[in-house]
Amino acid sequence: MSDSDLVRRFAEHRTLGSAPREQLEWLAARATLHRFEAGESINDNDLAIRELFVILSGHTVIRQDRGGGARKIMEWHGGDVSGLLPYSRLVTAPGWVTAEEPTEIASVSGTHFPEMITRCPELTAILVHVMLDRARRFTKSDLHDEKMLSLGRLAAGLAHELNNPASAVARSANELRGGLAELEATALALGAVGLTPDQLAAIARVRNRCDEAGARMALTPLERADRQEAVADWLARRGMRAEVGDALAETPLDVRELDKLASSLDDDALGFALHSLGAGHRVRILASELEAAAKRIHSLVAAVKGFTRMDQSNTPGAVAIGEELANTLQMLGGKARARSVHLSLSVADGLPPIVGFAGELNQVWQNLIDNAIDASPKEGHVEVSAECRGTDSIIVKVVDDGPGVPPAIAEKLFEPFFTTKPVGQGTGLGLDIARRLVSQHEGQIEFESRPGRTEFRVILPRGAKTRRA
Repeated sequence: MSDSDLVRRFAEHRTLGSAPREQLEWLAARATLHRFEAGESINDNDLAIRELFVILSGHTVIRQDRGGGARKIMEWHGGDVSGLLPYSRLVTAPGWVTAEEPTEIASVSGTHFPEMITRCPELTAILVHVMLDRARRFTKSDLHDEKMLSLGRLAAGLAHELNNPASAVARSANELRGGLAELEATALALGAVGLTPDQLAAIARVRNRCDEAGARMALTPLERADRQEAVADWLARRGMRAEVGDALAETPLDVRELDKLASSLDDDALGFALHSLGAGHRVRILASELEAAAKRIHSLVAAVKGFTRMDQSNTPGAVAIGEELANTLQMLGGKARARSVHLSLSVADGLPPIVGFAGELNQVWQNLIDNAIDASPKEGHVEVSAECRGTDSIIVKVVDDGPGVPPAIAEKLFEPFFTTKPVGQGTGLGLDIARRLVSQHEGQIEFESRPGRTEFRVILPRGAKTRRA
C-alpha cells in the first residue's frame, strides 16, 4: 500500500481522522502495514509494547489468564488505536492479543514518539486522550476482576459462617416442636390433678429459679454426668421414673430444691411437675438458641451490606472508619478462624468520620487484612487499628506477625499482576488496586516489614476532595 493510500485511510480513521493532513502524512511515512488472519497471534509470546497500532480494519482481542482460564479483558475494532501510546507508562501488555477476524494494522515504532510530540501536536493530543481512556478502562476491568475474586473468597467463607447458625436454627426448631408437645401434655396433666394455690405457688417459685439470669449452666461432660447421676439417684429413692432425669439435670435445681418441692406435692402431682419443669426449661433453652442463631445471621447479613455498600450513591459521603473496619473483620472472621489466626480491632475513642466512598475503602481494608491473614502463621495475630494523625488525617494500620516481606519482593509489591500466591488464588492486583483507591481519596499507603512484623499504613485526609477513576 502506498503512503498516499495509507494517508487516505488515516483520514477516514475514526480516531485519527481529525488530525491535520500533514501530520497524517508524517505518520504514514513511518508506518508499516501488517495483515493478520483470524485466530493469528499479534504479539505471540512477547508481551513487551514497542509500537503504536492503528487498527485499519478487523477485530482484535486481548485475553488474560488470572486463574480459571483465559478471559477477554479488552477488544479493538477498525477505527481504534492500541499498543504503545505517548506518555504511557504501560510497557508490558497485560495479556495476549489475537485477531478475531482478518485484520489490518499499521504500526509505528515508539522510537519516533519524541519527533511526533514536537512535530504533530494535534495527533499527539488525540493519542494521549486514547491513552487516558484506555487507562480508565483497564482500571475498571482490574477493579471489577479483583472485586469478583474477593467476593468469591468472601462468599465461600460466608457460606460456612451462615451454615452454622442456619443448622442451629433447623435443629432447634425441630427439637422445639417435640418440646412444646411435651410441655402441653404436662400442663394438661397438672391441671387435671387440682393443685391448691400454695402448691401452684411452690411450682412457680421453682420455675422462676430455672428462668433466672445465668440459670443455664455451662457444664463439662464430667459435671453433666455427675448431675445426671445425682438426679437419677434422687428419683430412684422416690420410686419415680428415670426418663425425666436428663431434662432435670439441665436445670440449675439441686437436690435440696427438689426435696423442698417434693414436700409440697403428692407423688402424682410431683411427677407431672418435674416433667413440666424439665420440658419448660428445655423449650426456653431452644428458644434462646434460635434467638442467638437468628442474631448471628442478621449480623452477618448486616456486615455484608455494610461491606459492599449496595445502597451507596455516586457521591462521596461521611465514612465511619471504625464501623467499616468492624464489618470487614466480621466478613473475614471465618477465614481467620479456619487458619487459627486471631483478629483484633482497636479504634480510638471519638474517631471522626472522613469524606469518601465506604465501599471502595472497604475493598482496601479487605485486601490488606486478607493478605495479613494469609501471611500469619498458625495461632498468629492480625492487629487492626485506627486513630487520628494530627488534626486533619486518620491512619489505619494492619499488622501481622508473619515472616515478613523479603527485600527483593518489597520493591515489586505494588506492581500490577505481581503475586506470590499460586495461580487462581491471587490476581496480583490487590495491592495495586488498594494503592489506586487510596490515591483517589487523596491518601497514601506505605509499609514496613521485618521477620515477625509487617505493618501496612493507610493515611487518609478527613475532608478529601474524593475523585473516582
